[in-house]
Amino acid sequence: MSQVNVLVIDDDQATCKLLTDVLESKGYSVRSAAGGPEALQVVKSDPVNVVLTDLKMPAMNGFEVLAAMREVNPEIVVIIMTGFGSIATAVEAMKRGANNYVTKPFNLEELLLVLEKELEGKALREENRQLRQEIEGRYRFSNILSRSKNMQEVFTLISRVSQSRSTVLIYGASGTGKELVARAIHHNSPHKDRPFVAINCSAIPETLMESELFGHVKGAFTGAYCNKPGLFEEARSGTLFMDEIGSIPLSMQAKLLRAIQEREIKRVGGTDTIKVDVHLITATNEDLTEKVKRGEFREDLFYRLHVIPIVLPPLRERREDIPLLVDHFLKIYSRVAGKTIPRVEREAMNFLLNYNWPGNVRELENAIERAVALGEGEVITPLDLPERISKHSPERLVRVAAAEHLTLEKLQDAYIARVLEETGGNKTKAAHILGVHPRTLTRRKMSRNGSSFTAVPIQAENK
Repeated sequence: MSQVNVLVIDDDQATCKLLTDVLESKGYSVRSAAGGPEALQVVKSDPVNVVLTDLKMPAMNGFEVLAAMREVNPEIVVIIMTGFGSIATAVEAMKRGANNYVTKPFNLEELLLVLEKELEGKALREENRQLRQEIEGRYRFSNILSRSKNMQEVFTLISRVSQSRSTVLIYGASGTGKELVARAIHHNSPHKDRPFVAINCSAIPETLMESELFGHVKGAFTGAYCNKPGLFEEARSGTLFMDEIGSIPLSMQAKLLRAIQEREIKRVGGTDTIKVDVHLITATNEDLTEKVKRGEFREDLFYRLHVIPIVLPPLRERREDIPLLVDHFLKIYSRVAGKTIPRVEREAMNFLLNYNWPGNVRELENAIERAVALGEGEVITPLDLPERISKHSPERLVRVAAAEHLTLEKLQDAYIARVLEETGGNKTKAAHILGVHPRTLTRRKMSRNGSSFTAVPIQAENK
């Protein structure tokens, strides 16, 4: 409490002294002023958290002090002190922006409780403000890391979509960041202060889907002990994100279509129509047009969802983003692990760049988290990476080859063959990984009488 600075404003010196003594005994830092002009000088020169001001004073009354304080510092807590017969005036002061009021003569316990309550409220507001700033900062477009041209086009589309209430359908494989994009759209929209509600449709049993989306009334079914709002109601005026929309059962698709078209729902077991206004964003890793052809997805619902499609490319189609993402995850997980790992060894980075990343950005993040947690050096090496990524690592091949007593020539051929296999036979990429000119691979192949390299069957290490 010693960091809380209180300013008492009253033209009655006895009141100022009483409040100063009481508040200082509770650990507050207290200053007093005989009127508004003197108080303004204090606030402009020293930090003040709370102002306790009398309502009726010469020169400046409490209303004028309140307005002046709000101009100097909108976050300052202002508590009005008023006589018992002037409660209506104190209520008017609260309408004008005062945080609270206390009546004279003082009940000091009540005064301390009001002060404590307002300080707790101020702390909570500050915490919420910081949390909002953190969330908004996290979901700024600039924080979705990418240098690739196709992702820059996605960012442009996201920026336009965020100002619209049109339905969005995000296509992307698992791990490409579909929910991150949905949250970016929401947190950069005019309704960013409203709820963002997410549901994974594949995780909800068919029997519970309607209740989850639309809610239910008491007694609608066994176990419905009270009224329960659904996700459409929870997301009202905000954003409802439905991931894996392709898995929603046919029995629910007509009801979902009606909710989108009419912007209204009925709770399960209820008769009242409830108006809902949500920005609907859906996502899928399936080809919904194929599901429509097979009769597994309603065509009319598909076109309702497919108003603004956004396609997220897999990581293998934007490999130029890998170093950027690696550096980002390296900083995060080094900090979490309490380690200083400033970089990834060049050879390890080559493996990361040439791996196919079926799990996309999520798989890359997990790989870096693992490497940081298990790595013992100051840089990430191929040996720190999961074996599926670094199985062609020279260090790993050498250890295994030594155990199997391979000749140096066979080891070289095995390594070259595996690198060629990993790069899909692309000699230019393979030569880059091997650190040789592509013609070197051609000459080496010719020296084997035209035969191709053969991958020696090296077994994985036992760990």
